[in-house]
Amino acid sequence: MFEPFTDQSLFVSSPSAPAAGGGALPLWNPPPEEALPCADPHLFPLKRRRSLLVRVGGVKIGGGAPVAVQSMCNTYTWDVEATLAQIGRLQEAGCEIVRVAVPDERSAQGLKEIRKRTDAPLVADIHFDHRLALLAAEAGVDCLRINPGNINGEERVSEVVAAAKDRGIPIRVGVNAGSLEKHLLDRFGGATAEAMVESGLRHVAMLERRGFYDTKISLKASDVTRTVQAYRLMARRVEYPLHLGITESGSLQTGSVKSSVGLGILLSEGIGDTVRVSLAADPVEEVRVAYEILKSLRLRQRGVNVVACPSCGRVQIDVDKLTLEVEKELAHITAPITVAVMGCEVNGPGEAREADIGVAGGHRRALIFMKGEKKGLVDYAQIKRHLV
Repeated sequence: MFEPFTDQSLFVSSPSAPAAGGGALPLWNPPPEEALPCADPHLFPLKRRRSLLVRVGGVKIGGGAPVAVQSMCNTYTWDVEATLAQIGRLQEAGCEIVRVAVPDERSAQGLKEIRKRTDAPLVADIHFDHRLALLAAEAGVDCLRINPGNINGEERVSEVVAAAKDRGIPIRVGVNAGSLEKHLLDRFGGATAEAMVESGLRHVAMLERRGFYDTKISLKASDVTRTVQAYRLMARRVEYPLHLGITESGSLQTGSVKSSVGLGILLSEGIGDTVRVSLAADPVEEVRVAYEILKSLRLRQRGVNVVACPSCGRVQIDVDKLTLEVEKELAHITAPITVAVMGCEVNGPGEAREADIGVAGGHRRALIFMKGEKKGLVDYAQIKRHLV
């Protein structure tokens, strides 16, 4: 159980309900019965946290919009051709928002050319030097991501806010457990969930004092439980949209597991408006894993959902090989289709009937189903041809 915050200076005013006389109001917290349903009522009927609507380019964030998928280029932003090529691959995979690093002026200059040649919503990742945020805004990015742990000073924040207002772009307050302010580390005894939330709230308050509310927030740590705790706390204190992620989560395998657990918990509780699966891998894999997480909760439907049995001594077909081949052959399809690859007659017919198309292995031959109807028996050598 978490202790409530007692520092009233952290309770920033709600933009939808300004405080009378300029005083601070408790942050907006919707009763459970007022939570928004999933954008698609035919999907998983979980209740989603109500949040303000923010636009990143043409993508709606929060306000009941579908959970958006984001990734980040791992190219040097000054390498325009390489960055554009990767952005194109990310878009093809379904990425809806792309973040790019802007560590220096050379990268900011490259961003100008990138902006001219792609319609992808772009987020500029800014650390340490607020002037890079100004250059990125001038280049035409759709959102600025700033880290409150390493951009300090009221005057610097004022300049960034003015640039965002002039361009009509939102700011993401990106809190990271690895770069929290020293005084918060001392106060909370380390990079705790509470310290992360206070860092975010203090920076949001700085934006609000300047009349800026076009904001979204992220609170990332490499530890899953700490990240979940931080987002739960923040979700009770603000109505801004929340960008979810487990930072530095690891390789394709370990990072996918950690992100699936952390993001899955939060999304199942209705928390989260955008997601990024951070992996030490090709960014395209981040997009694929993100969609699998959202599809598993029925929050988004995109691409082929392959249902396959785990295999045992009863299987009559090579389920592992066939499943991989089917996934590869159908990777280009964006329509929501379910394909079942089942190895025997125990659960095979039932699962295959639930799929748009499916196969259930049998003695020497396999049974093909389409939309719940039996279509006939085929030899093992013909299974792949019938499925793809």
